[in-house]
Amino acid sequence: MNRDHAIVIGGSLGGLLAARVLSDYFKRVTLIERDVFPEAGENRRGVPQGRHTHGLLASGRNVMEKLFPGLSEQLIAAGALEGDIAGTSRWFTEGGCLARQASELIGLLVTRPLLEGTIRNRARSLSNLEVIEDATVDGLLTDADRKCVTGLRYTRGGASLELSANLVVDATGRGSKGGEWLAGLGYDAPVTEKVEVALGYTTRFFRRDPQQLNGDVVAIIPPTPTGKRGGVMLAQEGNRWTVTLISHFGATAPADVDGFREFAKTLPAPYIHEVVSEAEPLGEPMTSRFPASVRRHYEKLSRFPEGYLVFGDAICSFNPIYGQGMSVAALESEVLNESLAAGDGQLAARFFRRASKVIDIPWSIAVGNDLRMPETSGKRGAGLKFINWYISKLHKAAHHDPVLALAFLRVANLVTPPPSLMRPSIAWRVFRGGRRSSQAEPAAAAA
Repeated sequence: MNRDHAIVIGGSLGGLLAARVLSDYFKRVTLIERDVFPEAGENRRGVPQGRHTHGLLASGRNVMEKLFPGLSEQLIAAGALEGDIAGTSRWFTEGGCLARQASELIGLLVTRPLLEGTIRNRARSLSNLEVIEDATVDGLLTDADRKCVTGLRYTRGGASLELSANLVVDATGRGSKGGEWLAGLGYDAPVTEKVEVALGYTTRFFRRDPQQLNGDVVAIIPPTPTGKRGGVMLAQEGNRWTVTLISHFGATAPADVDGFREFAKTLPAPYIHEVVSEAEPLGEPMTSRFPASVRRHYEKLSRFPEGYLVFGDAICSFNPIYGQGMSVAALESEVLNESLAAGDGQLAARFFRRASKVIDIPWSIAVGNDLRMPETSGKRGAGLKFINWYISKLHKAAHHDPVLALAFLRVANLVTPPPSLMRPSIAWRVFRGGRRSSQAEPAAAAA
């Protein structure tokens, strides 16, 4: 491949991370976005989910810091907060909070508009990156035998234009037309896997007092198979809480303040309701629906054109309540870097194969938990019942065993793979019911 010019379609977080990696390998990189970008910190029309609760897992933060050195410091200076995911967070599951301890799992609590806008400004400062806004991509260009993508067609200001490139990366998200484009070129579209979750969620901001939750900065109350309601509350810049109330297969939390507070009262734990019942509401609410997690198996295609890749949510879009999307995009950017560093031959096949292994972990976490609900439609493997039973037992033991709590949170933060929870040393603690210690008891009580 001639590494002269690469194009990224889509200027959301995944596209920005892909462009940053490509800038190390191509003389020129062009990013094409259908929106007009706002200032950092302002919501963007094309990212309605940006108004909902976001936090950056430890794994995602570590990768983004490598791509943009000093990013965390820059965001914290703008008001973002650090949070020890195992030490200053309340994870309520199976009737109690996970035991807590100081850890290396340091996440970043920041709104999506501030995070994305800050990364966008850093990316735009790259000398070899050009950004084309307010442009709609209409399709791909190929060579005569359609074996290689050579660029794309796009419309801007009413004019139809063409742009040549050696590599085109589709980072257009869940609504990607990649499958349609491939079919139009005579290739098979990828097999698509769906897990219907019928999720509805409403987000509101509230004034934050640092003394609330005894200084904790995160409260996570996942939905249960019986109650099907949950919530997430994170500290954010501007002395605010962002609170998202979640419902599966039922009525979404009301947007009005009184209804929102009443819904919070029905959650399995009181922490969120205790705060929102007294805190001052700020700004306007946002309600959204998410019908299904979707995964497109590009790694299973036997034929794929050269000069073309698909990236981020365009490959896999997860149930948003697990907060994995941004971190998975960051981990995929590492895969893109490794794939480009290894050479050009069979680039797509190598990238999709490696990206699939990255996606397997968060997909198994999200889908495995969603399939606990009998209403969820999706493939249930023979071992799923045992795995969910085992994780339930682990969570209960982790109420008073910080070793188990940290092992689970390392998996949830995509730092270690799920099979690590089956290691003999972990399984032994699970089956004996967790180790109660004089050091662990206060941590559990403080929760």
